[in-house]
Amino acid sequence: MLKESLSKSRKRFGYVLFYSALALAFYVMLFHYLTDIDYPSVEKTYLDTLQREKTGENSFKLADNYLQKNKYGLWEIFLEGKPYEIGLAEGKLTKELIGIQEEAFVEQINTLVPSPFYLKLLKHGIAWFNKDLDDNIPLVFQQEIFGVSRSVSSKYNYIAPPYERMLNYHAAHDIGHALQDLALVGCTSFGLNLNRPDSNMIIGRNFDFHINEKFSENKLVAFVKPDSGFNFVYVSWASMIGVVSGMNDQGLTVTLNAAKSDIPFKSATPISILAREILQFASNIEEAVTIANKRHTFVSEQILIGSAKDNTAIVIEKSPSKSGIYKTDEDFIVSSNHFQSELFANDENNVEYMRQSASVYRAERCEQLIEEADTLDVEAAVDILRDKRGLDGKSIGIGNEKAMCQMISHHAVVFQPERLKMWVSASPYQLGEFVCYDLKDIFRTGKIIADTNLTIAKDTFLLDGSYRNYQIFRDLYKAFEEVVKKGDRIANYDDLLYDLIRLNPDYYKSYVLAADYFIAMNDTNNAIDYLQKALSKEFENTLAKRSVEAKLRDWKNKRKNKMPNK
Repeated sequence: MLKESLSKSRKRFGYVLFYSALALAFYVMLFHYLTDIDYPSVEKTYLDTLQREKTGENSFKLADNYLQKNKYGLWEIFLEGKPYEIGLAEGKLTKELIGIQEEAFVEQINTLVPSPFYLKLLKHGIAWFNKDLDDNIPLVFQQEIFGVSRSVSSKYNYIAPPYERMLNYHAAHDIGHALQDLALVGCTSFGLNLNRPDSNMIIGRNFDFHINEKFSENKLVAFVKPDSGFNFVYVSWASMIGVVSGMNDQGLTVTLNAAKSDIPFKSATPISILAREILQFASNIEEAVTIANKRHTFVSEQILIGSAKDNTAIVIEKSPSKSGIYKTDEDFIVSSNHFQSELFANDENNVEYMRQSASVYRAERCEQLIEEADTLDVEAAVDILRDKRGLDGKSIGIGNEKAMCQMISHHAVVFQPERLKMWVSASPYQLGEFVCYDLKDIFRTGKIIADTNLTIAKDTFLLDGSYRNYQIFRDLYKAFEEVVKKGDRIANYDDLLYDLIRLNPDYYKSYVLAADYFIAMNDTNNAIDYLQKALSKEFENTLAKRSVEAKLRDWKNKRKNKMPNK
């Protein structure tokens, strides 16, 4: 009987195992079927088999397309042809740069999500979320992305095949915007000298999208002559065909700024793809608005449009459910990270974000700098982009999100739409030289040559030792942060804290970190002292300040309860 019972149990277990495996196999097949992304149809071209030619230490050529690195450290690329050809050329010319960008991106993902189990969940979650992503990207841009993907490394195929990865990376910008807590974004754009007859309209922007230091090392300035639409230039990184900052040969500029958004639950058109479509196919504000209105986006975003033909600038405000327009009667316009149009005046997300974030403060600081400037020229615009102080010139700590210069910019750029000139910042951030390009000459000759006579010098912050001190502060902060996370006690904490605070004395985070160390050490008096010092500084957002205020109350209560009764 026992043998018979054991035999039946084994059979039952075998059935359970078999049907479980069958169910799992069915799930895997169904998941892959539902999340499978179709590859775009493309026509074969001579570029498929053509290999790039090395023409210098940092320069390559592929037919009439080429890549070069200028003396300021900016990579410059010239591309032309049909969408697939443009993508192929970019991929082949920048394949090493693409590898660096992808490695930096994956490194950051592994830092944010160190667990292999959760990484697998994230991978499958993104695959499901973006299962319809290709349906929301115009075919011409699918073809271009596919062309780029032909040169992408197979190193990260465990995440997804190259084409699917490249598609998903174009949506990563939007996800970074939606997840504001990741502190990836906090951009500011502005327009100056609007509605004037002197051709001096200026558009300036900081693109504060920060993955890590490696991600920002290789800025790419791309000049594109497509077979349809207008010639255009945009500032980006290798493999990114979407636009965050750009201008076309009609004098239309496009810059993106994040706005507060709910976490999306399904994909739509990535905002950088929409911006690319506007840049390539719109010549004025009316055409830009028409294109923007026909696309659905899955996050909230602002698109500042500067137009030489209209001699003015507006902000297109988009959420997943509605679109608005912000105009101003002033001769300048400012866009940070909150909506300003009447349509969004009572939007719950927007109202909450305006109250809690650094966005309103930074916009007010930008307006203050504009009003204080003696002359609103390109040099003045660069000075505004590099400003590191708070309202009324108050020192609020280097790296504070309320400042125009937050020390995280991937790039900064200044456009003169009516003159078809632009200035792009060299590294680091917006502190290096601003390099001038003349779109008329470049698209006429096909040669990318910067106008060195109009180069704007490095920020003095780089020249007087201030930046070096900031680098030391940043490294010291990271090291001390690790100590606090581990709960380690260090013998020379006095010296470390002295240097940490001396190097950036008005930044609240230094004092909060010091307080966290003493909290970990259960040192009540020092914890309270540093929490109080932190609260005397300018916080970036109300949530961080409330957290410190709550800690201070808790530790004051602990100290009170420890005091002996008289």
